[in-house]
Amino acid sequence: MEALLRINNETCTACYACVRACPVKAIRVQTEKVKPEIIPERCIGCGSCVAACGPGAIEIRNTLDELKSILADGKKIAALVDPSIAGEFPDITDYRKFVQMLRTLGFTYIHEVAFGVDLVARAYSKLFKLSKGKYYIMSNDPVTVSFVEKYKTGLVPNLAPIIPPVAATAQVVRNITGEDVILVYISPLIASKDEILRFEGENRIDMAITFVELRELFIEANLHETDLEYSDFDAPLGYKGSFFPVANGIIQAAGIEEELHRTPVITVEGHGMIEAVAEFEENIVNIKHHFNLFYKEFLMGRGTSAGGKRFLRESQLIKYIKTRLKTLDKDAWSASMDKFVALNLDRTFRPDDQSLPLPSESQVNKILKEIDQLEPSAVGCGACGYASCTDFATAIAQGLAIPEMCNTYASRNRQDHIQSLKISNEKLAQAQDALKLSERQAQKEKEAAREASEIVRRMLHKLPSMVVICDMNLKIIQTNDSFIEMLGEDAREISEVVPGLAGADLKTLLPYTFYNLFTYVLVQNESITNRDIHHEGKVLNVSVFVIEKEKIVGAVIRDMSAPEVQKEEIVKRLNEVIDKNLGLAQQIGFLLGEGTSEAERMLNSIIESYNLRKNLKDR
Repeated sequence: MEALLRINNETCTACYACVRACPVKAIRVQTEKVKPEIIPERCIGCGSCVAACGPGAIEIRNTLDELKSILADGKKIAALVDPSIAGEFPDITDYRKFVQMLRTLGFTYIHEVAFGVDLVARAYSKLFKLSKGKYYIMSNDPVTVSFVEKYKTGLVPNLAPIIPPVAATAQVVRNITGEDVILVYISPLIASKDEILRFEGENRIDMAITFVELRELFIEANLHETDLEYSDFDAPLGYKGSFFPVANGIIQAAGIEEELHRTPVITVEGHGMIEAVAEFEENIVNIKHHFNLFYKEFLMGRGTSAGGKRFLRESQLIKYIKTRLKTLDKDAWSASMDKFVALNLDRTFRPDDQSLPLPSESQVNKILKEIDQLEPSAVGCGACGYASCTDFATAIAQGLAIPEMCNTYASRNRQDHIQSLKISNEKLAQAQDALKLSERQAQKEKEAAREASEIVRRMLHKLPSMVVICDMNLKIIQTNDSFIEMLGEDAREISEVVPGLAGADLKTLLPYTFYNLFTYVLVQNESITNRDIHHEGKVLNVSVFVIEKEKIVGAVIRDMSAPEVQKEEIVKRLNEVIDKNLGLAQQIGFLLGEGTSEAERMLNSIIESYNLRKNLKDR
């Protein structure tokens, strides 16, 4: 199920007004995201964040598309209308026109929840009379119920085990119309969209829309009261249950004594609800009263149009109630109350503890030091959304807030950031100057390289020898005119379109025995020099050499039949023969010299040996 509330990051300006407004801190801010995020598990559906968000970035789960589809299908569908509708539509002069507008939209049945309030009020009256020393928190407000279940789980047993008026109304309508009817609750509360999901069986409510969404339907359908006749709510009609939109309305509907010295119930409405729950938990033994709590009176619920005037709405409600009571058939109402006396109005609750573990004192103090709040006051400035700096530091430790939400910390960081930016800008200016100098130098070098390349290209084309350079795939990178001439007329025509045959495949221009020399040099990284190749009746002297290892090779090719080449080659090769013969003669002379010298040594040795024996004999 889609979350009840979500923040649209494209619209959100990260002003943190929603964080400040949330009474249970169900909105967190994380460093990596910066923009706030609603935590569905912690949210109680009060809608305070919606009211606080100036840019309108908080979106409410919309059910209008689904409702439009159901209305278009012509299915049996019943509208359960909260009595506070009278205060929402002061522009509609008669409530009966309002009812007819709903029928025109396609609703089969129109029931006011006021009768459900009457049933529930009777159940509360009975519960309070029978309670013996146990005190209850009335469970008509879904926001209060959600708060207790999530943040005061110890009080869950004290929630009054009675279904809300809309669920009682759902039972009545199903009893009258049958099980196949689709029930739609038209509510002044955002929280009702989640509340109805809890009810099953005869209490089941299929969908909830807010008064704001109902206005959208009226506008889209172009409905105006002046164009419509009167129509009344379907029976059974409510009595004092119409008082329900104001906080103490259900107390009056139940006939419970309201004089201060006699009433068993304390009624609290607004943000004081949270404080009231805390006091109920701490002091109920001394207070000894049941609590009737509303985070927001239904008359001013978050599902009503923004900017509504509290007392204008109450006056409209009173006017509506007076009109209804004048024409109400009390006997018929009493008979209906008797008819549904056996309805099961019981309910249960489920604890869903969302309280977070408290960080250690050392963790909190460390964070306080980081945000320059070493001596925080009991009450903070409130800009961060927390009551005190300690609460803010606790929220940071719990992962709900970031230090940047603190104005003092953000201001200091902003100054540090400005100084850092100033230094960075100075370094950037220096780097830009260096870059410009480097660019000028690079431009000069580029121009010099281009001039050198042009000179080389011209020299290459002036060479009588054929030159070709190719890549590892034997694609031509550069050639000269002599090479193109060697290839013939077709190559010359191609060269006029593609200068230098750039990109041409050498394998398509030369025979295998020729281009294989290039392949050998690329693979072996070993140059080949002065290799004679026969090509089209000519003898070509080829030298292939490595330019870039395994990537680029070049070749110089000479036509041996050219007169200047023949003369040069004959002289070269005669010189090679002469040099070789001279070397051989030198080797022969060296060997002969070595032999003569050895013979001389041997003769001298023989003579010395002979003279030695002669001298010994003479003695």
